[in-house]
Order: sequence, then structure tokens, then C-alpha cells
Amino acid sequence: MKLEFIPLTSALNDKAAGRGVVFFVGDDLKLSPLAAQADKASGGLLKRALSVGSFKGEKGKLVSVLAPSALGADYAIFVGIGKEKDADALLWENAGGSLTVEANRLRLTSLHVTADAIPEYKKLKKGEAEARFVLGAFLRNWRFDKYRTKEKAEEKPTLQAIHIATEHTKQAEKIWLGSLQPLFEGILLTREVASEPANVIYPASLAERCLELADLGVEVEVLGEEQMQALGMGSLLGVGQGSVRESQLVVMQWKGGDKKQKPLAYVGKGVTFDTGGISIKPAGGMEEMKFDMCGSAAVIGALKALALRKAKVNVVGVVGLVENMPDGNAQRPGDVVTSMSGQTIEVINTDAEGRLVLADALWYTQNRFKPELIVDLATLTGAILIALGTSRAGLFSNNDKLADKLHSLGQKVGEELWRLPLGDVYDKQINSPVADMQNVGEGREAGSITAAQFLQRFVNDYPWAHLDIAGTAWGKKDSAICAKGATAFGVKLLDALAADYED
Repeated sequence: MKLEFIPLTSALNDKAAGRGVVFFVGDDLKLSPLAAQADKASGGLLKRALSVGSFKGEKGKLVSVLAPSALGADYAIFVGIGKEKDADALLWENAGGSLTVEANRLRLTSLHVTADAIPEYKKLKKGEAEARFVLGAFLRNWRFDKYRTKEKAEEKPTLQAIHIATEHTKQAEKIWLGSLQPLFEGILLTREVASEPANVIYPASLAERCLELADLGVEVEVLGEEQMQALGMGSLLGVGQGSVRESQLVVMQWKGGDKKQKPLAYVGKGVTFDTGGISIKPAGGMEEMKFDMCGSAAVIGALKALALRKAKVNVVGVVGLVENMPDGNAQRPGDVVTSMSGQTIEVINTDAEGRLVLADALWYTQNRFKPELIVDLATLTGAILIALGTSRAGLFSNNDKLADKLHSLGQKVGEELWRLPLGDVYDKQINSPVADMQNVGEGREAGSITAAQFLQRFVNDYPWAHLDIAGTAWGKKDSAICAKGATAFGVKLLDALAADYED
């Protein structure tokens, strides 16, 4: 989609079919100067149309009216921004996404957005509201359609261009190009690889997508099964032994900070398809298990965003990539494996495989890189859906400062977290009578917590947070900035965390 930031004086000059002119309005319904100018030219028709109906300029609401001929457009669209105190970056992102949906519904090819009603909000820099609006619009307009070969023309999006008229053209363009477009590209990579079917994205092919980041300055290493065996990664390798696809461990390093700076470590679960193994899942909904690599996809997308914006911080991303299949060589319930840490694990349920992958990935990461902190992301438990639904990811941590930081950043970027407890009472539930631990707790109680307790045994004293994104990594409904499917949850959060540590 084409993007252009233009001066306010050019906002109403273009006269073209398929064009929508956009005006922002607060809950007082006061017209902006440009909207008032357009209203005057139309003999008061815009203000009259705005006063009819239930639209009150509320945050997140919009109304479309046929444009008066004097406006030289097909539609005039009013976007509500509510009260000034409620406006933040997310308001503008969501407004951009909602407007994109409306533009495609109206079959418009271009939008001319008049940004003269944007106050100087204390929460935002000059030009940031406009750039955030664009981010939301671009994110919502993207869709995964590469396999649709017989789609009707009327079903395809029509929007091709957005022109943002603002007095802050240079600032908006700088913010877009400097930070938000790289973030957009990282999110798209995550959504793309997560949306691909498992016959296209599997451990080796996903590792190849990681290798492409080398062109952006990311140092990428791929460890195969032979190398992982030499390192003693019996926990990770056991998960993939039933698949014909070879398991991989990919290490990505972005070195944008001072050489003495300890890296931030992002670790992702990458089960490219999860049948459950011998503890096989029910058939209904199993196709969604292509999304079981969304934790790794978020890490990969975040590294791309950091590289594109030349972030002044050191970050290492480690993703364990496996396929969990139930053939004659598959891991069995009751098997005992030895992790890289030397700790032994009794595998009670082969469908609790993500924590086995992360156990070795976490140990490898802390031993090799001695990081400042570790954040892991994983579609780890169905239990987190029962606890939190789809609006928040579960947050577990051994460090209050890190947990508070992530919680705050999550609210700021629209990827919300809710912290759940850890403790000895839960840790005891994963003790095994035949090994150092077992990979599930007792019964169905506190399933997300016992999974996190399992992971904590592999991070020692490093500041660590575990994000269970099983409820947020993909959606069955559209949201303001994402069509149903892969959401790329975590990319914005990881990018914001890195920005907090930049030189």
C-alpha cells in the first residue's frame, strides 16, 4: 500500500473517484478547521450529516456519509477520538485499523486523512499520532492470501493508498521510517511464518527464514541434531524424534549496543506442528497446531524489527524448532530424558512438549551468553486460556522488576499481560518418583503454573520471565489491527523492551 505524508494545505485539493476524505472529531463533535472549510463549501451538509444518528465522536467509533459534490470525493468519514485524556498511541493505531476496514467495505481505493484536529497530546511526540495511525492501517490491511486462487474481485481489499495531511510531515515520516515501519515489517514476518501450513514451515524451512536475517546484519547460527546431541540436549531432541523433519536450534545475534553490554535474551518455542505425539490430540481443531511455533515466530520478527531500525542494543534470539509427531520412533509416556543441564525428566505426557524444548534452549542461552535477562515466549498451555481467555497472556517471573516492566510495556503497546504466581507448593507438583522431575503436574490443577515452574528449574538466578501466549498468539475473530489468524503477539512487546535498554 502506498503511503504519503502531505502538507495540510494539500488535504482537500485532490478530486478523484474512489477517494475517501477522513476527518477526526472529538466527543464535542466540533469540526476541525479543514472539516469546517469543507462543510462551508458544501453549504453545511457535512455538519448536518454528522448531527444525524447516534455517532457522538466516541473513541473507536466512526461514521461514513456520502460526500457533498464540493468535496470531490465519494465519502466523508468521521473518526471519533473521544476525550483528549483518553488518547494515546493505541487509539491512533486502532483508528487506522478500523478506518482501513471501513475503506475496503466502501470499496475505496485511497484515503486522504486530515490530521488537523490532532491536539498536542502529552503522551505523544509531534507526528507520532499520524505515524501510529499508519501502523494500524497497514497492519489491518495485511492478510494471508497467497493460497487463494479463485477469490472473487469483490472479496479483495480495494484500498491502495493513504495520504496523511499534517503540519508535522517531517516528524511523522521520521517516526514511521525510523521505528514503526521496521516494527511493521517484523510483525508481518511473524504473521507470515505463523500462518504458513506445516508442510511449508517446518524446522529446517523456518531456520532458512532465520538465515535471511543475516542480510540485515543479524548473526545467525543453525545447530542440527548432531550438534545438539553433542551438547546433551536430550530434552529437546526427544520431542522431535518421531518426525522425519530434523530438529533445529537457531541462534540469532543483533549486536547494536556497546561490546561490553550484556545481551537481552529472547527464547521462543518453535513446535512447527504439534500432534501431541503418542499422547495424541483430538482431531477437532488440530489444524491450529501449526500455530504452536508462534513463540519462535515472535522472536524472529522482533529480531528483524531491531535490525531494520538499527537498534542500539545487544539482543540474542534463540528458538528451538521441532515437529511433534507420533511414529514408531516417537517418544513414549514414561520415557526418561536427560536435559543439557544434566537434570533428568520423566515424560508423563508427550503433549506437554513445549517445556521440554524450552528447557534445553533456556539452559543453552544462559550458559553461552550470560544475558542481562531472559524472556521466553511459548504457546505453552491450554490452561492459560481457561484462566485468562484471549485478551491477555500469562506472565510468570522470578524477578519483580522485570515483571513490572513487562506488564507496563504490555499495556503501553497493546499486548497485555497478567502475572500469575510461582512457588514451592506448585514446584513440588512436578517432582517425579523416578527422575529429577516430570513434565506435568498432578492432574489438571494449575497447569500453566506448573509448566512455568518446570521452566524455572532451567534458568538459575538470571532475571527471567515466561510469557504463555497460547490464548493470544492467534485469534478466531478480527481485531482492530489484525484479521483473524496469527496476531504476532509479542513482537511489539519485545521491541519495546529492547528500546528500554538502548544506549
